[in-house]
Amino acid sequence: MSDETKAIQVAVLMGSPSDWETMQHTSAMLDELGVAHECHAISAHRQPAKLHAYIPDAEARGARVFIGAAGGAAHLPGVLASQTARPVLGVPMKGWSTGGLDALLSIAQMPGGVPVGCLAVGKAGAKNAAILAAQIVGVADDAIAGAVNRFREAQSTKDTSLPA
Repeated sequence: MSDETKAIQVAVLMGSPSDWETMQHTSAMLDELGVAHECHAISAHRQPAKLHAYIPDAEARGARVFIGAAGGAAHLPGVLASQTARPVLGVPMKGWSTGGLDALLSIAQMPGGVPVGCLAVGKAGAKNAAILAAQIVGVADDAIAGAVNRFREAQSTKDTSLPA
């Protein structure tokens, strides 16, 4: 979690502190790629005023992309998208009853005109949201674009051979 006066490129929000177990992978990947970011738990349902105040503040400090993680009805990414014209990426959290399918469908089935990019449920989605956010930021930031390219190159050269 971060100082709310610093410049950021990506704002990572989750609906509950319990989502941090998954979303720490987003933060770690953004760190690895050199993307300035901050992470907060702000519920779209329980803290709407705080969320509505946070979005313009994050934009004023340079946020180019928002990542919203939520489970169940998963309103956080949609609420973010309704309040900003910046790209919003949604990460569905695994739920207690459907394994995250409810959140996946809630994020993926946004109404026309309110786009949210939907990633995979859980850790893979958390990691991929960070990479996609870095790719978006990298369009206008050569250092971030270079970091993404180096990550992809390193990933492609990993030894995937099977034991003899």
